[in-house]
Amino acid sequence: MITLGGLVFVLACVFGSYMVSGGSMGPLLHAIPHEMLTIGGAAIGTFVMSNSMHDVKHTLGGVAKALKGASYNQADYVELLSLLYFFVRLASTKGSMALEPHIEKPEESAAFQKFPKILGNHHACAMICDYLRMVGMNADDPNQIEDVMARELKKTLHEELHPAHALQTMADGLPALGIVAAVLGVIKTMSHINEPPAVLGAMIGGALVGTFLGILLAYGVAGPFASRLKGVVEEESKFFEVIRAVLVAHLHGNAPQVSVETGRKMAPNRHMPSFQELESAVQNLQIA
Repeated sequence: MITLGGLVFVLACVFGSYMVSGGSMGPLLHAIPHEMLTIGGAAIGTFVMSNSMHDVKHTLGGVAKALKGASYNQADYVELLSLLYFFVRLASTKGSMALEPHIEKPEESAAFQKFPKILGNHHACAMICDYLRMVGMNADDPNQIEDVMARELKKTLHEELHPAHALQTMADGLPALGIVAAVLGVIKTMSHINEPPAVLGAMIGGALVGTFLGILLAYGVAGPFASRLKGVVEEESKFFEVIRAVLVAHLHGNAPQVSVETGRKMAPNRHMPSFQELESAVQNLQIA
């Protein structure tokens, strides 16, 4: 909601100062629909041209994500670390084979059912199960596992950042598209050069609205949305870095408490549970 609030504030300041200084909304209201058709249509067209249909849908979802914000909070990190604690403790005490009932059919696992939000997170659930399965297949070299996980997380982050890059590319092009709309307006004006000055002034003003809209949409709308989405995606990626940190620490032979403490340190500072909060959560964890 803060993103929408910021957008409303930007528009209120821009148009409010214009009106307070004596500007008339009439010319703007008359020109904006036509200029928006030119600028907005060209921006959407170039966006579709430069992206696959999957990327287009992904970007639309990214806009919603930018408005909503990051999906994970402190409670989610506590649940993730508690679940991972259960798995690394189980593997330490009963061996890797004891994990098989949980990772082969996570929807039937009492551990995953204890934390339905993680079970419903396809990426997180698959990542936990896949790498615990690799451990059960004797792929227990911590350096090898860490390298594979790091490359997968890098790939996933790159894909998730594409909508932000696409929006930023659109933002970079909007000022130029605004100039295109303004040039068309000037051409139209020059074709009516025999009109009275008042008419020509109105036509030139309408042409300049194109430049105004292109710059406003670039630096007041698309650019901030791209920046916000990038921040949200990077923050959500920390959730999966926690998984990597815990499993790699476990493979290095650390005790379960040390492994989850290593993972806790990877959580974003504003969502990172305290040592006492996590210790209390894992001590009270009861899974059949």
